Amino acid sequence: MAERSARVERETKETQIRLSLEWDGSGQTHLDTGVPFLEHMLDLWAKHGLFNLEVEAKGDWEIDDHHTVEDIAICLGQAIREALGEKKGIRRYGQAWVPMDDALGQVIVDLSNRPHMEFRAEFPQAKVGNFDTELVHEFFWKLALEARINLHVILHYGRNTHHMIESLFKALGRALDQAGEKDPRVTGVPSSKGVL
Repeated sequence: MAERSARVERETKETQIRLSLEWDGSGQTHLDTGVPFLEHMLDLWAKHGLFNLEVEAKGDWEIDDHHTVEDIAICLGQAIREALGEKKGIRRYGQAWVPMDDALGQVIVDLSNRPHMEFRAEFPQAKVGNFDTELVHEFFWKLALEARINLHVILHYGRNTHHMIESLFKALGRALDQAGEKDPRVTGVPSSKGVL
């Protein structure tokens, strides 16, 4: 495996997830989750963050997509945390504004090891296709918890729900890429505490 990479498996009575992440990748994905809209968003996330991501998931889709989306976010958060390790030499903070036609999304991250999320986004539609838009909040929240990051998600405006969500996933990828970027000026961990 690459230097900054991780593999995570999670099996419950509701889902079976296998996920691999290469932080310093080129945006390659292989996604088989049973949730097409989430696959589209994860593909955009990886392309814009230049991460290589593979996800195979089986879930209780006959109920709904909630458990599958939640558990993929848990696994991805754990993979991010593992791939970044002690976080030596990184920038730590990242932020991105991404327009998607009518929508403008912003994501700010601190790879702080202190999980927190502020989510300032409302969507005009309850569904995009068969995907429940309330699961966007669930995904970002579980990702922040498991990656142990401080995550601020702000949707400034938009009309089309698909575009609005897309702008946020693209911004998340770009903000994380920036925060995890190696900075040759940084020696050790970028914290006055000496640890993150």
